[in-house]
Amino acid sequence: MKFFSTYDWGDPNQRPQIRKGTLKRIMRYFVPYWKQFLMVLLCIGISALLGILQPLIIKWIIDDAIPKGQTALLNWLILAMVAAAVAASLFGVAQTYFNTLIGQGVMYDIRNGMYHHLHRMSLQFFTNTKTGDIMSRVNNDVNGLQTVVTETISSSISNLVIAVSTIVTMVALDWRLAALSIIILPLFIVPTRRVGKLNFQVKKNTQQKIGELSSLMQETLSVSGAMLVKAFVRQDWEMQRFAKVNRELKNWQVRQSMIGRWFFASIGFLSTVGPAIIYWYGGHAVIDQAISLGTVVAFTAFLTRLFGPVSALANIHVNIYGSIALFERLFEYLDMPVEIQDRPGAKPLGKVKGKIELVHVWFSYQSDRPILEDVTFTIESGQLVALVGPSGAGKSTVANLIPRLYDPTRGCIRIDGQDIRDFTLKSLGDAIGIVSQETFLFHTTIRDNLRYAKLDATDEEIIRAAKAANIHDMIASLPEGYDTVVGERGHKLSGGEKQRIAIARVILKDPAILLLDEATSALDSHSEALVQSALEELLKSRTSLVIAHRLSTVLAADKIVVLEEGRVVEQGTHSELLALNGLYASLYHQQFKASDTPSSETNPAAV
Repeated sequence: MKFFSTYDWGDPNQRPQIRKGTLKRIMRYFVPYWKQFLMVLLCIGISALLGILQPLIIKWIIDDAIPKGQTALLNWLILAMVAAAVAASLFGVAQTYFNTLIGQGVMYDIRNGMYHHLHRMSLQFFTNTKTGDIMSRVNNDVNGLQTVVTETISSSISNLVIAVSTIVTMVALDWRLAALSIIILPLFIVPTRRVGKLNFQVKKNTQQKIGELSSLMQETLSVSGAMLVKAFVRQDWEMQRFAKVNRELKNWQVRQSMIGRWFFASIGFLSTVGPAIIYWYGGHAVIDQAISLGTVVAFTAFLTRLFGPVSALANIHVNIYGSIALFERLFEYLDMPVEIQDRPGAKPLGKVKGKIELVHVWFSYQSDRPILEDVTFTIESGQLVALVGPSGAGKSTVANLIPRLYDPTRGCIRIDGQDIRDFTLKSLGDAIGIVSQETFLFHTTIRDNLRYAKLDATDEEIIRAAKAANIHDMIASLPEGYDTVVGERGHKLSGGEKQRIAIARVILKDPAILLLDEATSALDSHSEALVQSALEELLKSRTSLVIAHRLSTVLAADKIVVLEEGRVVEQGTHSELLALNGLYASLYHQQFKASDTPSSETNPAAV
């Protein structure tokens, strides 16, 4: 008998690599639901007893009630058979209910744990990992666990109880028929180990392809991705890319479905042959008056009841290997070290004066390629410092180090004279406001986007912040006002409107320290003037580090820090740096010489 397809499912000698302690770790998720688990066990036990009762009732009907003409006994036995079936169904429903509570509870805990852990990861994790892959792990992989979490464990116990209780009853009825029934069981179990190994790798590869497909859709079906595809007329090329990954996913899913099909087909065949053998042997025994007819009929029912659990246990063994592969993928993320976290004994930042010191700071994304080298400068409390330099000089990296989106490789950053790593991340984040060059807005209302900065903000506070950012009149002119939904990433708004909403959001937060990466996108003169006015309001009375792209910001700065190739090459005021006739003077003459007014000073290639 050929149990497997001729397709190459993988190396049959390769044992699935399951990390030590994985099973124990999986079982820990079930500990909080031990009460529901006890109820499941109770339902399993009662259902197993009721299941044994059915074939015995058949035996008593055939051997006692009918031959002896006992009508009353026949009626009671038929009534008992119906009552047992109804009770078994009710306990089955109860078992499903408690089992679902356990399964969905475990999946809820895993999703929450995964989401919480991902939010603790550093920014570098998100820049190195495709969003689609993250989404696939949180959604597809967790959902893929549903079978093992909600069915496999309780089904394994249920089938084991049914199998053991059935075998014990069969031996009690007639040990010879029981031995004959049990002798074919090894044929069910032998191929299972190979099937489990193959399914482990195939299921893992299937989930990886699902992750690739999710990532591809995330990139090309987002607003920005769709605009890029249309702009370069790459619809056909993207369709070919999608079709290729989709085809590979289809092939893996076909393999996953086909693994062990020959094996389970053989189980179906044996389930038919088994009763035939019992009838053949038992029939001769009945003729020889060695056993009763009712016993033979009951044995065929018991045998059918036995084959089901054995077949299911074999299938569960396959599912467990595949499901462990999914747990391993989830644990890969959950086991990733959290690079940026509170030090032991970290304390709240408290009242912030706002002095910032970068002391001999080095940083690199890769160990062999430093981005910042020995950067040292100070921002006094309440000062506005402009950070300028050629593209790739490390300006954004400096800004990302201050709120601990990354940590320096060497050196330290201090706020009010104390290393920022001595403060809790939450208190540090509360003290710092960030306006990035690319404004991100959620696909919700303007009100909710603004309130994200201060969840308990009143409508009056929101309106006050919007007015300060010169965006209130525009919002008020919309048909739905502050309840207007801005669309995916705020694409329903213009660039200037998004910038002013981002500024209003930080004004609402009212941080002691501001990190501003001025947008390089060109705006019309009216929008530019509104944004500039909003920025002036935002920069008042707070320590500010601005990656400057506007002449007005450079001229207004108390100090200008010039970066080149990750090093501070110049520091000083505008006039001092011009007098040095160095890099800043060169950048200034290249970018701003022809501009005497703030309305025409934006240059994206600049600083």
